[in-house]
Parts: sequence; C-alpha cells; structure tokens
Amino acid sequence: MKRRDFINKAGIGAISVGTALSIPGTAKAASKFKWKMVTAWPKNFPGLGTNANLLAKMINEMSGGRIKVKVYGAGELVPAFEVFDAVSGGTAEMGHSGAYYWKGKSEASQFFSAVPFGLTAQEMNAWLYYGGGWDLWKKLYKPFGIIPAATGNSGVQMAGWFNREINTLDDLKGLKMRIPGLGGEVLRRVGGTTVNMPGGELFTSLQSGALDATEWVGPYNDLAFGFYKVAKYYYYPGWHEPGSTIEALINEKAFNELPKDLQQIVLAACKAANIDMVSEYTARNNQALNTLVNKHKVKVLPLPDEVLKKLKQISDEVVKEMADKDPLHQEIYQSVSQFRSQVMKWSNISEQAFLRAREL
Repeated sequence: MKRRDFINKAGIGAISVGTALSIPGTAKAASKFKWKMVTAWPKNFPGLGTNANLLAKMINEMSGGRIKVKVYGAGELVPAFEVFDAVSGGTAEMGHSGAYYWKGKSEASQFFSAVPFGLTAQEMNAWLYYGGGWDLWKKLYKPFGIIPAATGNSGVQMAGWFNREINTLDDLKGLKMRIPGLGGEVLRRVGGTTVNMPGGELFTSLQSGALDATEWVGPYNDLAFGFYKVAKYYYYPGWHEPGSTIEALINEKAFNELPKDLQQIVLAACKAANIDMVSEYTARNNQALNTLVNKHKVKVLPLPDEVLKKLKQISDEVVKEMADKDPLHQEIYQSVSQFRSQVMKWSNISEQAFLRAREL
C-alpha cells in the first residue's frame, strides 16, 4: 500500500510539473536575467552615478534577484556620449543619462531633459506622469528601440562657474563655455562658443583656459569636482536647466522579454529613483553651498535681470524654431508649452507666493 501511494504521488507530482511548464509564461516567469547598465557619468559620481547604482540595486532586490543589473561608468564599457547607441543596439539593456545629449538623434529629445525657463522638477514630473509627457517621450524613442523613463531630477541648477564677471549681455560674447542642449544654442546666439564634453574633463579644461566657464549641476556636484579651485565666480539661477530630468534608457526588446511583473518592477524602480534623486539634491545642495561660501569663500552672484530677460527672449525663439522642424517636435512643444502656461498660474499662487511669504 505504501509503495502504491508513493508511486501515485510521484505520478501526480510529475503531472503537476509538466502542467506548470506547459502554461504559457510560466518558464519565462522563472527565468533570470542579467542586464548591463551604461552611464554617462563617472563611476560612483555623487548624485548622478550613485543614482544609477541605486536604480540597479532596487531592481536587483525588488525582483528577488531575478534581474541582476551591473552598472558601468562612463568609459568602462562605452564612452559617455555613446550610451544611447549602446542601448539602442543592444550592447547594454539599460542606460542612465540626460536626454539633451541625444539632440543629434532627435532635437526634440531636449524637451525631456531641460528647456530654458521651462518646468521645475515638480512641474516636470507632473507633465511626464499626468500631462501626457511620458507617452510623447516613448513615441519619440520608439524608432530607436528604446523605452525611456525618468529616473532622477537635479532640481534648479546653477548658471555656472565663470572666470569673468557677467554684468551685461556683452560679457557673454566670445565666452568659451561648456553648456549642452538648448542653453548652448542660446549662448551661441549671443556670441558665445559652446563646448560639449563629459564632466570628468571640465576641471582641467577650466584650469588650462580651454574653457572660460562651465555649468555642471549645482553645489553638491560642483563641490565634488573642485571647480572653486579654478573659477572665480559662481552665478545663479540655472535659467538653462530649471528642472533637469535624468533618464533611464531601456532596450525595448530586452524589456519585452521580461514577464509582466518584472517589467513593472523596472518601471517602479525608475520612479522611486526619480523621487530619491531630487530629494537628495535638495538636501545636499544646501550643505555644499554652505561649504563653498563659508569655507572656500566662493563669490556667489545673481545674473542681472536685464541679462536674464534677454536670455529668456532668445530661449523662446530657439525653442519655437526647433518645434517647427517636424510634426512630432511640434506636438511635444504644444504639449509642454500648454502645460507650462497652466501650471505657472498654480505655481505662482502656491509655491512662489509661499516662498515670498516665508521671507517676510
């Protein structure tokens, strides 16, 4: 009897296993995936590089080890400015970068990183998650086989480090400055020269005189790079990057090979990392600014209102010209412009009014 019971149970177990393996998606759900993430930042760089590490860690842990993501800093697997191609071509399953680096692929990519005098971090997230922005972003990257997702935001940045004072618009003429994206085009319009280079090269370029100025992010990252040692003046506000979104690039084919629960884990981890970064920058920027001013005696100066007014005028022209280049550019422009007009009314009587009241 015991022998017969054992045989019967064994037969039922075998049937159960066979049935499980025959159910569509069961084997796929049990699979494990090894992904590579390439970044546009130096390995472990504070804020940006560490956000990539955090994103990978969350995906690893939230999936129970079913997805293991290995992070490569800029230059370890591919150079900083080849992240997009690496993900598009399948060399890596994920990338971590800023969308304005890919204007050579599509100029409209810049709408999803930072637009001069555009949306703040909070407003940018609102447009992406609830204003149709993410759908347009996915539409833009679809031909490249990439799914984008916001994975961080630096908040309002600084205008940058300068080796000359900026009192009038003429002081920008002839200026050699590292400034990417639409802000770089605005600088060109006022007679400056823009240079695009990875963050790791900025210090020596300022030191040697190859650059007269550079923007990077804000006090937290700028202190880490030691720019205060090679530049005299630190200007604000970051008119060119009021809320710079950092992107996760996901290879569409690799994403579609994941079971549904792992797809949701990847996207949820991106959203969690997005909130984490802006929180970290808000906390650490004020600490770093205190160090720059009180320990290193950095001159922190506001850009004159007349300079900002002219930069805004030119910025509006540059963005409008870019939007007129094709129907998808125009669709994105109309969406973000309409959202900006609407959200400004609320921001003015909420955030801005409160901040003004808090200073009374």
